[in-house]
Amino acid sequence: MTIHELFFPQPIFSGEEDDPPSVPRVLIAPHRYIQGKGVLDHLGRYLSLISSKQAAILIFAEGPEQIRKRIIQSLQQAQVHPVMVTFGGECSHEEVDRVLSILNSEDTPVDCLIAVGGGKCLDTGKNVAYRLSIPVVICPTIASTDAPCSAASVMYTQEGVLKGAEFYPNSPAIVVVDTGIIAEAPVRHLISGMADALATCYEARTCFHNPQARSIVGARITLAAVTIAEVCAKTVFDYGLEAAAAVRHREVNEALERVVEANTLLSGVGFESGGLAATHAVAGGLTELPTVHENFLHGEMVAMGLLSHLMLEGDLDEAKRVARFMAKLGLPVHLGHLALDPDKDFAVLHEAMAAGMATSPFVHNEPFEVTAEKILTALLQAHKLGLEVTVSIGDAAYREIHLP
Repeated sequence: MTIHELFFPQPIFSGEEDDPPSVPRVLIAPHRYIQGKGVLDHLGRYLSLISSKQAAILIFAEGPEQIRKRIIQSLQQAQVHPVMVTFGGECSHEEVDRVLSILNSEDTPVDCLIAVGGGKCLDTGKNVAYRLSIPVVICPTIASTDAPCSAASVMYTQEGVLKGAEFYPNSPAIVVVDTGIIAEAPVRHLISGMADALATCYEARTCFHNPQARSIVGARITLAAVTIAEVCAKTVFDYGLEAAAAVRHREVNEALERVVEANTLLSGVGFESGGLAATHAVAGGLTELPTVHENFLHGEMVAMGLLSHLMLEGDLDEAKRVARFMAKLGLPVHLGHLALDPDKDFAVLHEAMAAGMATSPFVHNEPFEVTAEKILTALLQAHKLGLEVTVSIGDAAYREIHLP
């Protein structure tokens, strides 16, 4: 039984008009969330919450050897046997099958899976754990997406093109976020995560105010979810620039702790229980373009998606506010920042937006009919706004991150 079937057995967008009061309001979240500098050293102790004795560790290939050693030492101190598997780099069904074949060859079955790395590694770990019917423990090493806390995986082809999402009946058993590790990662990752966190607020707002909108589990939006989403964005607006400065100096301070929580926990619960809309349809469409998906992060695509979302809804004042803030952070605010030319690439952009709508049905959470043409028009309007903002503010922050 998927999480969709558990809460709401009908299709999310069936074309049938549902009586809003008959649709349940659902909030889902990880069972435990632990954040702080050095918490990875206590991972073995945290595994006592799920009584693990033999744990698979799916870890990103380029990860520092010191992280591997800390995890193994912590597990061994807790008398948990580690089984190491290196992540192949793409969250695809082929990669899931490869990891499963390795773990199924073990003489003693693993009783939990620990995923360590970025969003694609974590999402792969969730899928593998689901197929093995074991709990998953998530340990992000960057704060670039809100993937760690969700009961979902965004799946790609082996070439990195978005295929869609898979949903699971259980949220992660434990999420462990070591902010000391986050502070050592490139600042670009933290800033990318801030775009995803900002988008959470505006997409949840759209879904909350549209009685026909549904969260990704097919439910209506709770007051708790939309409130969490609002606090998420406010935290990024208030502390984002200071948090980025902390990472540039490889320091952990209160601003960084707050933004990491916003990027990870608040955005994770906010998007999953608060719903998605046009922002992620645009971002999903942009993954169709090789120049974009090979050179830019998910949150950087979401940045253009968010500006397009606000233009689509006619919220020009908020679009200007968001664009100015994102420009100060160094996020893309026009298509040139994603190595695209709206004139030369017009045809492929139209195809990409149509594909984004096809793979992101949550675009229909918008309170009006949405077409690929409308999405493309909003994207081009966002591009024009971004150019205007760049003229007034400049793009020194963007160039610092992307053109070192």
